[in-house]
Amino acid sequence: MISLQPSTSLCSASSGLDLSSSDLALIRAATAVLDRHWLHNGTTAIQNKYPYQWSWDSGFIAMGYAHYSQPRAMEELRSLFEGQWRNGLLPHVAFHQWRPGHLHDFPGPDMWQAERSPYAPRHVSTSGIVQPPVHATAALHLYQHATDRPAAYGFLVELFPKLVAWHHYLYRERNYNNDGLIYIRHPWESGQDDSPLWDAVLRQITVTPDQIQAYQRADLQYLHRHHGAGAEDDRHIYLLTQARRHDYDEAEIRSDCPFLVQDVLFNSLLVKANRDLAAIARLLSFDPTPFERWAEQTAIAMNESLWNGEAGYYQNYDLVGRTHESTCVATGFAPLCAQVPGLSQAHQMVQHLMSAAFYSPLVRTCGVPSCSRHEASFNARKHWRGPIWLNLNWVLYQGLKAYGYAVEAEQLRQASLILSKQGGLYEYFDANTGQGLGTNNFAWTAAVVLDLLLDG
Repeated sequence: MISLQPSTSLCSASSGLDLSSSDLALIRAATAVLDRHWLHNGTTAIQNKYPYQWSWDSGFIAMGYAHYSQPRAMEELRSLFEGQWRNGLLPHVAFHQWRPGHLHDFPGPDMWQAERSPYAPRHVSTSGIVQPPVHATAALHLYQHATDRPAAYGFLVELFPKLVAWHHYLYRERNYNNDGLIYIRHPWESGQDDSPLWDAVLRQITVTPDQIQAYQRADLQYLHRHHGAGAEDDRHIYLLTQARRHDYDEAEIRSDCPFLVQDVLFNSLLVKANRDLAAIARLLSFDPTPFERWAEQTAIAMNESLWNGEAGYYQNYDLVGRTHESTCVATGFAPLCAQVPGLSQAHQMVQHLMSAAFYSPLVRTCGVPSCSRHEASFNARKHWRGPIWLNLNWVLYQGLKAYGYAVEAEQLRQASLILSKQGGLYEYFDANTGQGLGTNNFAWTAAVVLDLLLDG
C-alpha cells in the first residue's frame, strides 16, 4: 500500500496560494473522500454504489491526486491501463474488485462477457465499451505537478505507448468516414448516460423480449429517485448485447448497430488529449507530429460537420439517422477546452453560455446546468438532463481560460467551489437550488474540487 502524508503534501501543494479557511476545510474534505475510496491500486467512484474503477473518473481522480500524492496519481492510471485490450481499447470499467454474484454488478462481467474478444485481457475482467479519452490530459497534468520529476518522467515513458495504442484504436476502429470524427456506439460511452441527446436515437430502437437476456438492476437501491433509472434500460442492454453477439469485432458491430453517434464532448476531449499526447511526446523526445495531425484533423471535422453557426454551439451527429441532434446541452460548448473554435465562434459560444439559457439571474452562483433551461427536456434534478456536474464545469472552465475569458472563468470556478462548500461533495447538484443530488462524497467531484482550488 502507498504511504500518504496528507498534511505535508497539502502544505506543499497549497503554498503560495491565497486560500481561505473554508478553502482549506474543503481541501481536507476532498482528500478525505479520495482516501476513503482508495482501493490500493486505484479509486472507486463511491464504495457502496460503484465499487470498481471507471475510465474517465480515473482521469479526473488522477488529476486530483497529482496535487498531493504523486504515487497515487501514477498508480491510478497504471491500474486503469491494466485493463486495456490488446487492440488498444480502454474499457470504461475495470472490475478489479469483482467477485461472482456481487450485489452491485449492473451490468457485471457475466453480462459483458468481454472474453469473447480475442483482444480482451485475461487477468482482469472489463466492460466492452469505452469512455471519453481524458487520460493523456491526466498524465501530462500529473507530470506538470510532480514533486518527483524523475519518477514522473519514468511513468510517462511507461504509459506513453499505452496512450498511443488507445488513441490509435479510436482512429482505426471508430473513425467512420475517415475524417477524424470518432463515433460512440452506446450512450454510456459519452459519460452522460441519460442525456436528452440520446432520446431521439433511442426511440428509433425497438427491443423485443427475445433480443435481451433477463436482468435485474441491483444498483437501483442506490440511485437517486430523480435519476429516472430504468426508462431506457432495455435499449441500453440491447446495445450491449449487440456488441457482445459480434464478439466485440468493431467492423461487425458497426454493420448493424442502431446507435452510432459522433459526440461533441468525446471528440472535444480527444482533440485536447491528442495535443497533450503531443506534448508528452516532445518531453520524451518522440515525434509529436502524428498526434498533432490527429488533433487538427478532428478539430477541422468538428468545425465542418458539428458546428451550428445559427445556434452558436456544436451538435452531435447521428450517423444512422443522418441527422444532427439539436437539443442544446452544456457539452455543446466543450470544444472551447480543446481550442477547436475560432475567436468569433468562441465569442458567440461564450455569449450563449453566459445567457439565461444556462445561467439564470436568480441562481447565477450555481454554475452551468448540463442542459439548457430553454429545452423542454430540462429537469433541474434529473441526472444529465439539467443538474450541474463539476467535471463538466471543469471542462468549461478550462475552455473559458483558454480563450482569455478570465472573468467568466473565475465566476464559474467560484460557483463550483460554492456548490461544494454549501452542498457537499455530491455526484451532481440541483441546477436551481444547488442542493446535492445522487451520492455524497463522490470521488471525481472531490478530485475536481482539488484541482480548481490548487491549480493556481
